[in-house]
Amino acid sequence: MRVANLDGRAVLLGDARALDIAAASVGRFPADPQLVYDSWAELAGWGEAIDVDRHPRAVDLDRALLGAPVPRPGQILAVGLNYADHAEESGLAVPEHPLVFTKFASSLTGPDAVVRLSGARVDWEAELVVVIGAGGRDIPPEEAWDRVAGLTIGQDISDRDVQWWGSSSQFSLGKSFEGYAPTGPAVVSVAEIDAAYDRDDLRIGCRSIDAAGRERVLQDGRTRDMIFTIPTIIHRLSAIVELRPGDLIFTGTPAGVGSGRTPEEFLTPGLTLVTEIDGLGSIRQEFV
Repeated sequence: MRVANLDGRAVLLGDARALDIAAASVGRFPADPQLVYDSWAELAGWGEAIDVDRHPRAVDLDRALLGAPVPRPGQILAVGLNYADHAEESGLAVPEHPLVFTKFASSLTGPDAVVRLSGARVDWEAELVVVIGAGGRDIPPEEAWDRVAGLTIGQDISDRDVQWWGSSSQFSLGKSFEGYAPTGPAVVSVAEIDAAYDRDDLRIGCRSIDAAGRERVLQDGRTRDMIFTIPTIIHRLSAIVELRPGDLIFTGTPAGVGSGRTPEEFLTPGLTLVTEIDGLGSIRQEFV
């Protein structure tokens, strides 16, 4: 099951068509994309078996109308340095505990977006994003996957100058400019991922396309290489923070970011960034 935000309404996505959840369920589930996570288990029981592309009420998908699948999360939590190769390229030690910051919700945008660069040192970070279905506190690791609604793709776009302002750091501000948290195209249920992939070992990466159409692979990793696995992250976060339906967790980026290169490289106007994860599709940003 793939749940998306089509022009402000919750839909199920097929390969080429979309089905309005509220209309198809005759009001059993809400039209608001944010509210479907409050009854995720019931929604999954209803929607997992639906063949969207063959449903008589489905409509052709206009991808330009897709917004952030979780448009107003109560919390966005992000884990830094969660891949050893990224810690190494950053010149930092592998962390003993999850390094956590937030991205403010006003930075969210849909899967295909035009993003205005905030400066000359803006970086890319391809990330797997967890969407919480059933929250709580003190969640045991063995129960963590049962609390996950699904997974989606994210980019943790980062202004490195703002991120390292002053004698401390400003991770949350440097990563929260308008459009700096693109997500989508849909929240893919764990059941759908399990049908074709290993949920703990998904290929993740991104590539750039310049104005002349030339492509470069920037990142190419696998989620099995996370230092802190998804169950561990949920367990450790919920020991402190109450997780709630619809919360987002950015789980970190593999090696290949611009600030880890010699010489450093950053996003420039006219560049397009495409981020892909097994089973989740792709998102695309054009930078101006």
